[in-house]
Order: sequence, then C-alpha cells, then structure tokens
Amino acid sequence: MENPIQAYSNVLQLIGNTPLVELNKTCLDFPGQFYAKWEAFNPGHSAKDRIALHIIEEAERKGILKEGSTIIETTSGNTGFSIAMVSIIKGYRCILAVSSKSSPDKIDMLKSMGAEVHVCPAHVSADDPRSYYEVAKRLHQENEGSIYINQYFNQLNTEAHYRSTGPEIWEQTKGQITHLIACSGTGGTISGTARFLKEQNPEIQVLGVDAYGSVLKKFHETKEFDQNEIYPYRIEGLGKNLIPTATDFDVIDRYMKVTDEESAHMARTISRTEGMFVGYTSGAAMQAVKQYAEEGVFDQNSVVVVIFPDHGSRYMSKVYNDEWMRSQGFLTEKEEAVESSIHYVK
Repeated sequence: MENPIQAYSNVLQLIGNTPLVELNKTCLDFPGQFYAKWEAFNPGHSAKDRIALHIIEEAERKGILKEGSTIIETTSGNTGFSIAMVSIIKGYRCILAVSSKSSPDKIDMLKSMGAEVHVCPAHVSADDPRSYYEVAKRLHQENEGSIYINQYFNQLNTEAHYRSTGPEIWEQTKGQITHLIACSGTGGTISGTARFLKEQNPEIQVLGVDAYGSVLKKFHETKEFDQNEIYPYRIEGLGKNLIPTATDFDVIDRYMKVTDEESAHMARTISRTEGMFVGYTSGAAMQAVKQYAEEGVFDQNSVVVVIFPDHGSRYMSKVYNDEWMRSQGFLTEKEEAVESSIHYVK
C-alpha cells in the first residue's frame, strides 16, 4: 500500500509516553525548574493504564488468563477504569470492588465501561469483611478461574513504572532531574519510577506525598505500623490504612503529608492557572511541591518533576463542585465569590 493510513490498532497502543509539561504560574515563587508528568494523556486518563496493561499481559504470557476469563480488583476508581478498558479490548469480564469514598463520577464511569461494580464502605478496617480488599478476595474465591490483580501487593505494579514511567522521565529531562515528587497510595508509581531513576543517579531525591489519616509517612520513618494514625480523609488514591508491599520505602527519601482542603483548592488552582484540568490527587502532589519549597528543599539548580496522576473529569461531583466543597467546609462565601464565574441571565 503506497499511502498507509496512520492509525493505532486500538486504544492500548496509546498507553505511556505521556508529556512533560513545564509548570509556570503555580511555581513562580519557587527556585528551580518545575515540570509535570501529565498522566491524563493516557487513554484511560490516569497513570493506572500502565499497570493494568502490564499486569494483564504478564498474566496472558504465563497462561493464567484465557479468553473469557474474569479479572477482579480493588480500586479507588482509576485502576478499575484502566482494567475495564483493557478488558474490553482483550475480551475479559471485569469485576471491581470500589471504595465508597470514590467519586460518583468514577463509579458511573466504571459502570459505563461494562464493569460489574461492588461499592464497599470506605471507613472500615482493611480486614473487615465489608472492606473492598476483603470483598475482592471473596469475589475471587466465588469466580472460578478468575485472577485478582491485587495492586497493593503485586510487584508487577512497581515493575510497570520501572519499565515505563522512570525511563520516560529520565529521557525527557535528559538526565537532569534532581527531584521526583509523587503521591503514594499502592506505591507502585513512586517506587517503580524512583527505582529506575536512582539506578541512573543515586543523588536524585524522591519525595513522597501522603495524606493525614494515612500510615505511610510514619511507617517510612519508624518502620512501625501505627493504628492511631488512621482516621477518615477525603483524597482518593493517596495514602493507606495498611502497608502495601508494592511500596519500596528504601527508594523514597521522605514523605510530606497534605490536607484534604489544601489539595482540593490546589487542584482548582492548577486548572485555572496552568490550563491543566487535573484530579484531586494531582492537587495533592502540587500542594506537596509548595510545602517542600517552603521548607527550602529546592534551589536554583533544581529540576523537579511532579507526577500528576489523573484527570479532573473524575472529580466533577467533588473538587469541582461548589456544593460539595461547601459541604466539606472547604469553600467560604468569600472564596466562592472569587472562584465563581457563572452568571445567570434572567
């Protein structure tokens, strides 16, 4: 064929090779150069596309998955969407156990992608039979021949980012990166990316982001699991009430905790100033950049890459909804007046 059509055979070929975008207005007051690794450019709009494809294709390679097999997973929404997307293309049934903390937008998206969704109470212990961890295990036992992705305890989660996100950032910065900032939930993104980057240059500082109400920061510092650290919080896909083995704490230099409220406002700020419509967790990552900068972590020679893991469309009923923000006590009348740009003509 003299003039072949330039097209991808399916959406899975679009996973990875996401852009690095310079951050301008949000980082004006910080020394150094700042860039966002914008994972919303994946076809499933999040970094979780990488692990979904890698884990599923590894299962296929080992003969664990066959045509018509069932894939089961626990998710706060993004991983589930990615697994559902891959399942559609490859012809698998998809069952997801989702935290009730996940936004209604995420849950509706999962249903729209053909997944069977089980919504589980968020604020119960990890070993409670109603938790999304335990529900996924039960569903796995009930569905003969199914596979349970189990991203929190699956080393392929970390390996996916070691093989893709890390090399991409190293190449895109031409090896000049000095600091990596990433949120830590399952820990796959930060651990895999950090492991690759530190192999190239051990001097690169890996700065994690954790939530208040999560055990990760204290465990990193003390190697002790402190039940007293756990309490309900609102950010999705960040922090944990257990210790995921997918997290390699040895390649993370330190953690910074961020609040629900500041992270929500930061997501809105990024959208308004950088033109990047980012998710709640991206707001948390950028809030951590600000807090690290205020501590004097960066200097004029710093080349900082922050991973923005997902897209703002997943949070229309939360972070980008004034009523939800107001109900959480995140939006005062003064802030709402400044942020509002909707005028109704009667």
